[in-house]
Amino acid sequence: MHLATQKLSLYLGFLLWASAGQAYAADPIYTGVFSNKAASGFDVVAYFTQGKAIKGKRTHKAEYLGADWHFASADHLALFQAEPQKYAPQYGGYCAWAVAQGNLASSEPEQWTIVDGKLYLNYNKSVNEKWSKDIPTFITTADQNWPSVLD
Repeated sequence: MHLATQKLSLYLGFLLWASAGQAYAADPIYTGVFSNKAASGFDVVAYFTQGKAIKGKRTHKAEYLGADWHFASADHLALFQAEPQKYAPQYGGYCAWAVAQGNLASSEPEQWTIVDGKLYLNYNKSVNEKWSKDIPTFITTADQNWPSVLD
């Protein structure tokens, strides 16, 4: 191998190694690793209008804050497009209880709460039960932690 090529290879290898240890900020909207679906593809408007978790459809989709949001109907899509901040879950859809602890965790769309007109998602049923024991305190703490927990 030519000396210049060897040096270039070593330099590029060093850059790759050096950048591997750098921390990257998390996305502001939780979409999982292999998806760009916010709220795991669930219709966030349905929590407010139907009081339950309903899977959205690919045919009713909007882009908001770099993520794809799916809806069960054209009506729900229109409601979201008119006021996305009203329907989008707090803390980007990350687990609300985890954010209150100063951490990030995924959320399960079936574990949800609406408090004062805001949607909160949690990691699983057990975490949602912990969350339910002191929601006002957890919201206050999570609000203080958000969005710095993304760094």
